[in-house]
Amino acid sequence: MMKEMRLTLSLWSILLIAVSCGSTNKTVNIPAISDAEKESFKQIEGDTIRIANDETEYEITIIEPGFNTWLKSIARPEGYYSQSFLETRNRIMVLNWNQRVLEPQRFNSNLYEMQIDYQQHIDYGYEVNYKLYNYFIYFQRKYRQRLGPFIARI
Repeated sequence: MMKEMRLTLSLWSILLIAVSCGSTNKTVNIPAISDAEKESFKQIEGDTIRIANDETEYEITIIEPGFNTWLKSIARPEGYYSQSFLETRNRIMVLNWNQRVLEPQRFNSNLYEMQIDYQQHIDYGYEVNYKLYNYFIYFQRKYRQRLGPFIARI
């Protein structure tokens, strides 16, 4: 009787350890995408936008179908965010983006093709930061990615 009880307790202990060591599924809440936003994702191929600050000679060219339309119709208007807010978010998202470029075995290399050279000590100006930030929001929502600890919202 005592032997059976020890065996039963041992089996229960092993079962509890096995269950407690199991992986947990973590769900990520992605806000719903509106019909207008979905429509902007489907715009004409070759939709190109130039992000530049002519005074500081920095330029980014984004060739992403639908981004220009999304920026004009869905994104928050220029002036909505402060430049310091945009710079802080851009630093975080560029860091995550560049990390994903370096790990093509983990992340889709068709999405993360090139690193972004965004340096913290350089003032890129409001327009560059605004458009880069909004591109990250657009990218995250369209491809259901997450480039930081916060959820991409409009």
